[in-house]
Amino acid sequence: MTDLPMPTVRDASSDRDARAPEQEHAPQPDVRSEGPLVDRFGRPHHDLRISLTDRCSLRCTYCMPAEGVPWLARSTMLSTDEIVRVARVGVELGITEIRLTGGEPLLRVDVVDVVRRLTALTGPHGSAEVSLTTNALRLPALASPLRDAGLSRVNVSLDTLDRGKFIELTRRDKLVETLAGLAAADAAGLHPVKINAVAMRGVNDDEVVALTRFAVDRGYQMRFIEQMPLDGGHTWDRTQMVTQAEILDRLTSAFTLTEVPGRGAAPAELWYVDGGPQTVGVIASVTAPFCAACDRLRLTADGQLRACLFAQDEVDVRAVVRDEAVDDGAVADAFRRCLAGKKAGHGIGEPTFRQPDRPMSAIGG
Repeated sequence: MTDLPMPTVRDASSDRDARAPEQEHAPQPDVRSEGPLVDRFGRPHHDLRISLTDRCSLRCTYCMPAEGVPWLARSTMLSTDEIVRVARVGVELGITEIRLTGGEPLLRVDVVDVVRRLTALTGPHGSAEVSLTTNALRLPALASPLRDAGLSRVNVSLDTLDRGKFIELTRRDKLVETLAGLAAADAAGLHPVKINAVAMRGVNDDEVVALTRFAVDRGYQMRFIEQMPLDGGHTWDRTQMVTQAEILDRLTSAFTLTEVPGRGAAPAELWYVDGGPQTVGVIASVTAPFCAACDRLRLTADGQLRACLFAQDEVDVRAVVRDEAVDDGAVADAFRRCLAGKKAGHGIGEPTFRQPDRPMSAIGG
């Protein structure tokens, strides 16, 4: 496949053209064989998302069918030592942020030990910040131990404040437990506590304002996400997706929004709510892609390095770390081979786009 053209990024609040300068996304001859992790489009990479498991305690409709999806074989899952080794090499190559994902990462029985060991890693930029994305169900028991182990903050998935909708969306009656998990994270000092909500037409798009008020009143940070083609059932329909523009229309009907400058490589575009300090954000991966500034790599629970959520290719680092004959140089080479295959953009909307075979639960968020 040829490289996809770099998508044009447009700022929804001003509709100004935010295309990266041509020299910033023109492909370079190759990926560096040494030094920092920089891809052939000149993008430095500092963020590693690590999936600890593909298992999950919920069955969200936009992620997997009611019966779930086939779980990864236990024998293919990376051990804690293997995860730490891959992460250590990544940190030595310049990774400064590690986000633990799933599935539901808190289902991993040794998650506190994983966090403790990852926060001890150091590289040329010092220690990496370790955060975690969770459905919050186990946070009442784990928030304080995780904080003591060095976890910096959490992102909690919460798509609705309505119990009936929550049951319909997740196929589980766990809203009370989710809210308790948010409160536990806040009490433990895992700040900022962020809430992620996937906006869905006719499901929860009428709660955009209510969710934002809930977050602002409690000092949480609200983030809305455009629904992406990552569901296990491959039923995603772009025409039914709630766009960033629609989300902002609803928000501006109730709040005064002021754009927060200095987005950098962050996936969310942020606005101060009624003058701040609280913010609301939108992750508009489909209608306003931020591929030009992407600095993320992903490690699946079964040891595959991915350059993009929508990548069709993976680099098998599990085979590398299980080969006793190879040293850490081979792990570093796996990172570089993964970067070598990274494309300019995810290509959603292009004729050649194909949804990944893996669902989000198997890739890691």
